[in-house]
Amino acid sequence: MRAISQDTFGGPEVLRPVRVERPEPLPTEVLVRVVSAGVNPVDLKTRAGKGMAGVLGDPPFVLGWDVSGVVEETGFGVSTLEAGDEVYGMPWFPRQAGAYAEFVTAPSRQFTRKPRSLGHDEAGAMPLASLTAWQVLVDTAKVAPGQRVLVHAAAGGVGHLAVQIAKHLGAYVIGTARAGKHDWLRGLGADELVDYTAVRFEDVVRDVDVVVDLVGDEHDATSTRSLDVLRPGGLLVPVPSGASPDLLRAAEARGLRARAFLVEPDGAALAQIAELIDGGLIAPEVEEVFPLDEAAAAHERLGGGRAKGKIVLRVAP
Repeated sequence: MRAISQDTFGGPEVLRPVRVERPEPLPTEVLVRVVSAGVNPVDLKTRAGKGMAGVLGDPPFVLGWDVSGVVEETGFGVSTLEAGDEVYGMPWFPRQAGAYAEFVTAPSRQFTRKPRSLGHDEAGAMPLASLTAWQVLVDTAKVAPGQRVLVHAAAGGVGHLAVQIAKHLGAYVIGTARAGKHDWLRGLGADELVDYTAVRFEDVVRDVDVVVDLVGDEHDATSTRSLDVLRPGGLLVPVPSGASPDLLRAAEARGLRARAFLVEPDGAALAQIAELIDGGLIAPEVEEVFPLDEAAAAHERLGGGRAKGKIVLRVAP
């Protein structure tokens, strides 16, 4: 089968088309023919030797964890899916899933039927980003109606879904984004927006219950600065760089909470998300779709830092 692999860590240029053996499903697994695969910041970091490189080990390996496709074959014991089902999922994360390829195998319950109202390109954009937003807001923060939620990088792949999910949960949603994306984010449900290029967010935002930090302390100490906007007992969830010991101590000293986070495969949550999508309550934004063989160009596009929503690879013709 066709796939995109790399022999060394580096920039987008290390990604190259290859032919590899098609996997076979083990008992309780499904073989999925990939139609579309989302591209995420963790893919870029892993390609460069950071991100999940410590889990995957040294190259060669095949990147990608976002899958939308069709069940080709089921292994012994699979009872939830059958051949021909259109599915989406985030298999195996943080271990190798190999979504930048024509086929993947994974436990059947890491997939669920894709939203009926979405094509594969849109569905392929959803799993990692929507599960990140869902698990932060629903499972970790347990956001309740009336709470104030601040989403950093609100126009990004995770951010624009976090805005919608937080609004669905009844929160007052504040987002940081460039001014040119404010109207779009208001249409997604944001109540208040801050242009981080024009003002320091901590100078204009107050009394926040939950901060979803999709930027991290690596960029202008965003996580540490976010402590200034939280009300007593408020929660900071720093997603990209995690919660360092210094950050945890700083939060505790101020009567605040900070929680490390890493997204997990969850087919049941994706089924709930699919219901919200089909009900018109959540919608993904796909900025651009690249053919599989142009994975390097897709990485360059996402790495530019100005994408609105998600970048997707079209794997099937």
